[in-house]
Amino acid sequence: MRWGIMGTGGVANAFAEALRDVPNAELLEVGSRDIERARSFADRHGSPLTGASTYEALVGRPDVDVVYVATPASHHYEHAVAALRAGKHVLCEKPFAMNAAEARGMVGEAEDRGLFLMEAMWCRFLPSYAEIRQLVAEGAVGGVLAVDGSSGTRAEFNPRTRPFQPEFGGGALYDAAVYPVSFAQMILGPLDRVSGVGTIGASGVDEQCVVTGRAAGGLLVIGR
Repeated sequence: MRWGIMGTGGVANAFAEALRDVPNAELLEVGSRDIERARSFADRHGSPLTGASTYEALVGRPDVDVVYVATPASHHYEHAVAALRAGKHVLCEKPFAMNAAEARGMVGEAEDRGLFLMEAMWCRFLPSYAEIRQLVAEGAVGGVLAVDGSSGTRAEFNPRTRPFQPEFGGGALYDAAVYPVSFAQMILGPLDRVSGVGTIGASGVDEQCVVTGRAAGGLLVIGR
């Protein structure tokens, strides 16, 4: 499987490192807004850069099979759809999209073209998560009535960085709360009702949030 990566940030670098351990996987290209950053990234990870270091040129490269979208959340829809329209399968970093309309649009493009599209929710593939899924499926923990999860980190305030920039999808909901929500969906199934509240900080992003939801069976999930 021949990969291209959109973005050159920390997550993109971690993905490129991990890709080296995947059998039959090869990194062919990286795309960036900044050609020098693309070249530096390619040199670091051994990508056979051919000069196609813009986003548009990356998705236009015919020998790339699948694109990993690792740009800011605000650009996931644009970049994922561009890759899909170019006939590429897509693995999109979390959060998948900025809103439900964007998510539906991305899924629709993939379905119309018969292409693979998935959110890169890495924790779903941890051995511990696989064990939890098996225990739940076997009924070893009894009937699950509710999931109460939390995820968070301390980020030093800097309005010039992405976590504190609402225009780039910063904030606690997109960065952290998606993890317990995803875990709850894994255990309970699709949520048919979701709501949330947050504390908005000086930069305009939610610095804390609480999400509640209900699964089809009337089960409750809480994510912070």
